[in-house]
Amino acid sequence: MIDKTASVHWEGAGKKGVGRISTQTSALNAYPYGFASRFEDDRRGTNPEELLAAAHAACFTMAFSFACDRAGFATSAIDTRASVRLAAQGDGFLIDRIVLTLEAAVPGLDEATFQKIAAGAKQQCPLSKALASVPEISLTAVLKK
Repeated sequence: MIDKTASVHWEGAGKKGVGRISTQTSALNAYPYGFASRFEDDRRGTNPEELLAAAHAACFTMAFSFACDRAGFATSAIDTRASVRLAAQGDGFLIDRIVLTLEAAVPGLDEATFQKIAAGAKQQCPLSKALASVPEISLTAVLKK
């Protein structure tokens, strides 16, 4: 079993407050986030949806690479993008869609097998499993030659 940690320190109230996110590895060390970086176009900080997108893209990419290994195919390059949509719902918000886009070069892999491995990796990815309550998680997979 592996536990990974992150922490947040928040100061101030609501929209005027500012948070600082830190991770166990110090990949993020007191990195800022707040209302403007989440709901407006302030690019001086991050936001939970961006971090979730990064985590899901990273997890899915590894799941795909490991699935290719198990099938006897070595990946040479993988590029994954995740888009997480935060939508208003009543008085609050809901993550209602995640779009994964995979482009991968896998020598010797045919299109049908590639699509099967990609779909399986999406289902087996631990973050995909954790996010099962998201109404829509889609995948577009492109095999690069």
